[in-house]
Amino acid sequence: MAATTAQPTGAKPRRHIAVIPCRWGASRFPGKPLAVLGDKPLFWHVHQRCLEAKRLDGAIVATDDERIEAACRQLGIECIRTGEHLTGTDRVAEVAERLPAEAYINVQGDEPFISPTAIDDVSEALEYTPPGTLAVNAYTELVDVGAVLDHNVVKVVVTARGEALMFSRQPIPYPRGDRPKYLRQLGLYGFTGSALQRFRQLQQGPLERAEGVEMLRFVEHGHAVHMVPVLDDGVAVDTPEDLARAERLLDQYDGAVSTRGTAGRSARCDGSTSPATRDQSLESPRSHSQRTAAPGPGLRRSRTVSGSCCSGC
Repeated sequence: MAATTAQPTGAKPRRHIAVIPCRWGASRFPGKPLAVLGDKPLFWHVHQRCLEAKRLDGAIVATDDERIEAACRQLGIECIRTGEHLTGTDRVAEVAERLPAEAYINVQGDEPFISPTAIDDVSEALEYTPPGTLAVNAYTELVDVGAVLDHNVVKVVVTARGEALMFSRQPIPYPRGDRPKYLRQLGLYGFTGSALQRFRQLQQGPLERAEGVEMLRFVEHGHAVHMVPVLDDGVAVDTPEDLARAERLLDQYDGAVSTRGTAGRSARCDGSTSPATRDQSLESPRSHSQRTAAPGPGLRRSRTVSGSCCSGC
């Protein structure tokens, strides 16, 4: 049974918090949250990006796996242990039941280079959404033809009102005439607590089951998903090959999305907050040959060998 943590009596609800859902059993990349990028697990980089956002009151990992929970403790990252869920948004909804806040920003745990500014954009958009909108979702323009054809990259068609019309892993719209503008859905969503509870009440429809895109649950049931354009050229890590590409990008990483520690406050499972710990060893990116820190217990080191990625210990 999942561990539970009650909100302290009289604790003041936070404003906006980031929740990073992490699970072990990804079909395309089992154990992905603990795959090592640089010298830290993948979810650590996502957590750092959340701490760099300016509008959040904290960031917390939500998982049903004891190995991920143990890694969070080892790294000083606050974590809520949840039950098993169909999607990351279902997991965030459980967190919302136990950790009161005005809004929850679902930041997928496989987006290590997600822009902190994009996180802030979604947080801000939640305050200006039209009536009846249950979710805010970030998107960016796709210019790489390979990404348009990649089924791991979710495409979205947006109406003139800025609402999601359809999500698909196929290239949409179909280019019968002029080449259309293709848009990539980012794993970055914003919800109120009531919207998350509505999400859990809805049944998965045939489109969500076919595409494996959770925001289709709202679309299929006639609820608006407001799409927010952001500037973000990050890399979603869906496969070991993506991780190898992210490793190469990390060597070039600097500025707001470097792997340095970030002064901030992290949401705690007990409802309090604690200052984020600054990691002095990660003030700037280092070359792969300079990364000598060994992974902690339960962390998986992925290595690039002859241009391909393999997983090892």
